[in-house]
Amino acid sequence: MQFLRYIFLFFPVLLVAQITDDVNDSTSDGYFIFEGDSIPTVELDEIVLLNKLRFANSEDRMRYLILRRKTLKVYPYATLAADRLEDLNERLALLKKNSEKRRYTRMIQKYIEGEFTDELKKLTRTEGQILVKLIHRQTGITTFDLVKELRNGWRAFWYNTTASMFNISLKREFDPMNVQEDYLIEDILQRSFQSGLLPRQDSKLDFKLSDVAEKWAAKSK
Repeated sequence: MQFLRYIFLFFPVLLVAQITDDVNDSTSDGYFIFEGDSIPTVELDEIVLLNKLRFANSEDRMRYLILRRKTLKVYPYATLAADRLEDLNERLALLKKNSEKRRYTRMIQKYIEGEFTDELKKLTRTEGQILVKLIHRQTGITTFDLVKELRNGWRAFWYNTTASMFNISLKREFDPMNVQEDYLIEDILQRSFQSGLLPRQDSKLDFKLSDVAEKWAAKSK
């Protein structure tokens, strides 16, 4: 899976600075003001209620378990991509000179190449495709568009053509509302988040899991 190596090498050269504004309200100090009295507030993590898993037959159950194994295997690489992009953007926002930015991106590139290239080569075709979709989930950008933005359209076309030889499309999006496999992947992630098996990282995509689950539950009836 040589092309997947290049995907990760491209991430460190995304030069997009993201700006967030701090918003202060009455609960910012852990208190809510009600009729002149200060009442301590407690922030609770959102709990997603998941439907009980039901399978039509043993073959469907086995396919789910295989998908679960593959998803758990590649998810850390997708979160790595999202974390590296965020860290890079924050670091680059502090650098003034272009030469410093180029030096820093080269350093990150060598780090990723040295630590993860051998592992990425071990991925199967289906694992590679799941990784491409999860990168879209974690970053909000398809792998093809990442390559296109960071290099050029021709390279993006070339890497997509190379990937297609392995039945992998770099243009593939993560779409749990319309693709059942993607819904199952999201279900696997949410269950793994709740059990503590995986560290939670929210999707950059705009979808409500409750709506997705309701749609696929209705289809299964």
